[in-house]
Amino acid sequence: MTANGAGTPGAGDRPDDDLGFTVPDDLSGLDGLDAAPGEPGAGDGPSVEVPDDLSGLEAAAAEPDEPVVAVVVTQVAGARPLAAACSLAGVDVDAVPSPVGALAVLRDAADAARTAEAAAAISRMLRTSPVILMDRRAGRIQASRWSAGEKEDDLAAGLVLSGAPDVLDELLVGGTPVGEVDGVETSVGMSRWAAMRALSGGRRKRD
Repeated sequence: MTANGAGTPGAGDRPDDDLGFTVPDDLSGLDGLDAAPGEPGAGDGPSVEVPDDLSGLEAAAAEPDEPVVAVVVTQVAGARPLAAACSLAGVDVDAVPSPVGALAVLRDAADAARTAEAAAAISRMLRTSPVILMDRRAGRIQASRWSAGEKEDDLAAGLVLSGAPDVLDELLVGGTPVGEVDGVETSVGMSRWAAMRALSGGRRKRD
């Protein structure tokens, strides 16, 4: 203690300005210095929020609900007459011969509504001869029966495939490209005259 009563400052009592910086009484501002990058308080960089509900990620990873393969099963005896009928109906297909009747593999199977329109157009062209639309989308096979441009009913795909020819199973389930099947005829680029001539020589397969 000095004569004037002022205490001599020790190491712990030294004024802040003697240290060259100020030590705040509240140290809460230092809490964010140890935060990991991307977390609130980690400098001035952007923060990343992880949502509690991750269902959006599951939806993004889900398979699209568009047809992968769509085949119209008909009673037309040959692939060329079927290709001709589809050409006149304005439907782009690759027609494949089979023991039960020619199969029309749709060129455009990306949209369910357009696939249904194609089946309706083919059944309208074939008039009273029913056809069966089979499509595979997102790993699921669906079957429906069409007649005179209208959908009649849904069918059990398993029952339809149980008695189906091997070529249908290969195209629909096995993933065989239609270009690898023998006897394919396409409706694409077929003139109306050629289509009419092909139809005049074609006969509908009877049960």
